[in-house]
Amino acid sequence: MLYRRAVAKVGENLGIWSRSALAEVPVAFLCAAHSKMSGSKQFEMGQQVAALRKDYESKPFLEEDLVAEREPMVQFDSWFKIAKETGTTYEEVNAMTLATSTPEGRPSARIVLLKGYDAEGFRFFTHYTSRKGLELAANPFAAIVFYWPALNRSVRAEGRIERLPADASDEYFHSRPHGSQIGSACSKQSTVLQSRDEIVQANADLGAKYPEGTEVPRPDNWGGFILRPDAVEFWQGQSSRLHDRIRFCRAAEGGKPWVVERLSP
Repeated sequence: MLYRRAVAKVGENLGIWSRSALAEVPVAFLCAAHSKMSGSKQFEMGQQVAALRKDYESKPFLEEDLVAEREPMVQFDSWFKIAKETGTTYEEVNAMTLATSTPEGRPSARIVLLKGYDAEGFRFFTHYTSRKGLELAANPFAAIVFYWPALNRSVRAEGRIERLPADASDEYFHSRPHGSQIGSACSKQSTVLQSRDEIVQANADLGAKYPEGTEVPRPDNWGGFILRPDAVEFWQGQSSRLHDRIRFCRAAEGGKPWVVERLSP
């Protein structure tokens, strides 16, 4: 039925109305015509997206605007605090895209929440047996990206990933709301579920075993990571795509620990 409708639609566009006349047209020609029509529609849909743009208006971000320490994590702290102060009700300023990769170079990305940072790097928590956890175990390098549209600012960092000590994971896990502890403990993150009922029931069962006020054991397959950056880039959107990009890179040998350089937009 769907095939006949598609053929009829192609015939209509080609000015061929009778079934007998359509029967004389080679199938390959009809398929090519249908593909061209579908491609044209997809292109039109893409054009609607292509026309979307924002002309950023920001104060130029110059080298003299960097923090005096010329340390990327101190610069991040400065920008993060501003983002937190100017954040809106629908923004989580600590939300970041985390990109990981298999050893073969097949990437994957998802949004996670930053749960701490200091001079050593960026901290987050997840299941070690999730897709990202397994990829980090096999290929301990990752990249993260923050985007704060209210400020026309973005920060991205890349570097080596290491697991946090168990006591650090324990401390954070037990600082979370009881419901979040139960939700993390009952989930086999990234595995296939037969239905939503399966995880809801697992959550209810574990909640009954460890009611509010009791300590929920941290699962062995859940804990923290730290990304120790070897490059951190600060991006400030500007008009006409003349964006400011200032990158901190670790020096290879001796000298200053960080090299500061401006990148072309």
